[in-house]
Amino acid sequence: MSASGFPRPLPSVEGDAAPYWRALREERIELPQCDPCGRFVFPPRPFCPRCHGAALSWKEMTGRGRVYTFSIVHRATHPWFLDKTPYVYAIVELDEGVRFPTTIVGCAPGEVCVGQVVEPVFERVDDEATLLFFRPTGS
Repeated sequence: MSASGFPRPLPSVEGDAAPYWRALREERIELPQCDPCGRFVFPPRPFCPRCHGAALSWKEMTGRGRVYTFSIVHRATHPWFLDKTPYVYAIVELDEGVRFPTTIVGCAPGEVCVGQVVEPVFERVDDEATLLFFRPTGS
């Protein structure tokens, strides 16, 4: 619970994305990659959205990336976030080309910029859920 008194909203860690969530619990990032066309599939699903192929192999990502775009959130979208604003909602593009919606942590919102190099931060919420955030690397 946050200071607002509401439970934290959490994703479902089951279904097609279960291997993704399992890897996050181990502080790794894994995504399915389409065997025929090579596209990484995010969010995870049982087929490739580009070629509709169902032959997918799970691959580990480096976790390195850059801020592709971002916005500073000043109004909470859920009561749990009331005492968390302002925070930075961003799209991070990993070196492998996959773009992740995320929150940038470890710095003031005004310190974030497009192109900034970031690294993953894994926040264990409970035995099932580990969330993925990113923080600036300083380089």
